[in-house]
Amino acid sequence: MSVVIGIDIGGSTTKIVGFDSNKNLIKPMFVTADDPITSIYGAFGKFTDTNGLGLNDIEKVMITGVGSSYVNKPIYNLKCEVTPEFKSIGLGGLYLSKLDEAIIASLGTGTALVHAKRGFAPDYLGGTGVGGGTIMGLSQKLLGLNKIEHIDDLAKTGDITNIDLRVGDMSKKDIGLTSHMTASNFGKLSDLATNGDLALGLVNMVFETIGMVAYFASKQFNIKDIVLTGNLTQMSQAPGVFNVLNEMFNMNFVIPENAQFSTVIGAALSSFER
Repeated sequence: MSVVIGIDIGGSTTKIVGFDSNKNLIKPMFVTADDPITSIYGAFGKFTDTNGLGLNDIEKVMITGVGSSYVNKPIYNLKCEVTPEFKSIGLGGLYLSKLDEAIIASLGTGTALVHAKRGFAPDYLGGTGVGGGTIMGLSQKLLGLNKIEHIDDLAKTGDITNIDLRVGDMSKKDIGLTSHMTASNFGKLSDLATNGDLALGLVNMVFETIGMVAYFASKQFNIKDIVLTGNLTQMSQAPGVFNVLNEMFNMNFVIPENAQFSTVIGAALSSFER
């Protein structure tokens, strides 16, 4: 067997995936550790053991992510190559969405935007510092929570009408805007708002900001497809928020299966492009 492995190295979480010589995807996985090097070798050992792979089965290791600078020698004497993170974001987003062209939004600690088109090199467009780090930081201060799963669970109990000012709250007449469009995040914060309301308002604000930044980026290419990737897409509130944006702006925000592994999938795919 000839397998190409992709590894996306974050600060404490490492994602890993593989493709065989026929470009069949081997189920991705991730591990968490206290430092990048421990995380890399932990992910590698877990992945190869789970899939019954020996070192002789592995052709190459493609590495991406902010922690890739920690890899300064071969992993178990295997050939390793570093591939740019933005290229990985673009390749992974198109692969998972099966689209030929799209804006790929990588929702991590912050948010990166990439224009990807088959046959062309992905183009980094910029992004915003609003992302998972925003949710974590403000939630820690407002709610005393610092685990994303706890924030997610609490937000499920919230009522956004206790937090956000909507267009319909400001005008009872048709002014050409959807009545439930947000006019001001946290602009209607009630004294009676619960922690669940606050959690939902915070998550909603982050997703709406990301959605609008991606929407504006798509306008310059006259395309409607925006592929959402990264860990933040797995929050329960994501589909609802982006479906509302789809309706309001006639867009196609999509969260594909395995969206949280998009970048590492793109890293592995970059090997076949070479």
